[in-house]
Amino acid sequence: MMNLKKIFSVGLVGLAAFGLAACGGGAKNKDAASDDKKILVVASPAPHAEILEAAKPILKKEGYDLEVKIVNDYVTPNKLVFDGDADANFFQHTPYLDKFNKENNENLVSVGNVHIEPMALYSKKYKSIKDLPNDAVVYASTNPAEVGRFIDLFVKNGLMKIKDGVDPVDAQLKDIVENPKNIQIKTEIAPELLVQTYNNDEGDAVIINSNFAIDAKLSPVKDSIALEDSESPYANLIAVRPADKDSEKIKALIKVLQGDEIQKFIKDKYKDGSVIPAK
Repeated sequence: MMNLKKIFSVGLVGLAAFGLAACGGGAKNKDAASDDKKILVVASPAPHAEILEAAKPILKKEGYDLEVKIVNDYVTPNKLVFDGDADANFFQHTPYLDKFNKENNENLVSVGNVHIEPMALYSKKYKSIKDLPNDAVVYASTNPAEVGRFIDLFVKNGLMKIKDGVDPVDAQLKDIVENPKNIQIKTEIAPELLVQTYNNDEGDAVIINSNFAIDAKLSPVKDSIALEDSESPYANLIAVRPADKDSEKIKALIKVLQGDEIQKFIKDKYKDGSVIPAK
């Protein structure tokens, strides 16, 4: 219900607004046109924001001004887009987006994949994942959409098996049926804090998302003791509100990010394979 102060304010400006309708309408149209040429994207610092910075001059040639807002967590970016405070975000993959939408009653959609960041396992104590001892403690993030991803690192290295018929993407800790070394995956640390966990030499190993590893100057390829393969289903995407997915500026954004110039930028900047273009 409209409060009295708002009703009073509307009454005071009513005649003035009516008298300036033609002029005001023109201003609104101008503002709308200007907004159509501005693209605000919320992104993780690395590599997402770095990729977007490379896209800025390309979009500028197309008549669009790209603004990048850096946010270093996995909740705020979706809230900002859902609430209409940003046009798009760039930080997540499809399994995370699907789970977030379901748990938060949101309906954000992907307009396309851009790159893959192979997840990796790091340790200050051991040189290989197969060197982990019995009862090893491995810290991982609290992100429930990536539990299957954590487990898959061990499955593909012959250290665990999951129940028959369980999709690796959907696997949970309870689905592990063979774990000869009794390796303990502890999903209890916020993803942005895992680098600090590694630096503090906590546990026997730490699984770190590559965006946070790269931002901390860790190379997933050179510094890890195990690396996800390139067939990962966890490609990072551009997410928007459903009403915006067919807007001209969003089409322009994803076209540039999936274009040859940005794909070449990714290959050239991340030569070690820590970030690779999505297929």
